[in-house]
Amino acid sequence: MDKRLKTPTDLDAKATGPVIEALNRSLANSFALYMKYKNFHWHLTGRHFRDLHLMFDEHANQIFATTDILAERARRIGGTSLRSIGHISELQTIDDNNAEFVEPANMLTELVGDNQTLVKNLRKAHDVADKANDVATASELEPMIDQTENRVWFLFELSQETKG
Repeated sequence: MDKRLKTPTDLDAKATGPVIEALNRSLANSFALYMKYKNFHWHLTGRHFRDLHLMFDEHANQIFATTDILAERARRIGGTSLRSIGHISELQTIDDNNAEFVEPANMLTELVGDNQTLVKNLRKAHDVADKANDVATASELEPMIDQTENRVWFLFELSQETKG
């Protein structure tokens, strides 16, 4: 890494490496999930259109709001962050959905699973931050974990409604 990008920190350099990696993986998954929400938002149809269209946009905005926090935290502890779509694709564990049409019920099911994947990534990042004694990173991740769990709950409940 270029020394001009090495932000000084009192955290142990050996400990921050895994934190930065975990933050970047969560960031990549956040961008992948944001794009999937926008895809589903733009290509939604059916009797629940209005409610799902608005909720997908709300969730996408919520996820997008976390991206700067994750990226800047990696920088504040002496690392770098994502640089490109290609970098995102290298790190993301949430699959893209390039299907021309997806049934709304399948959108909900897929988003439940993807948000569960994201919350696992965020919890792992939190655990890594705890081990590094990085209280600030852990604290910033906690509201993201809560928001993601909330999205899982809403999506799950709506998926039950769309089945009936």
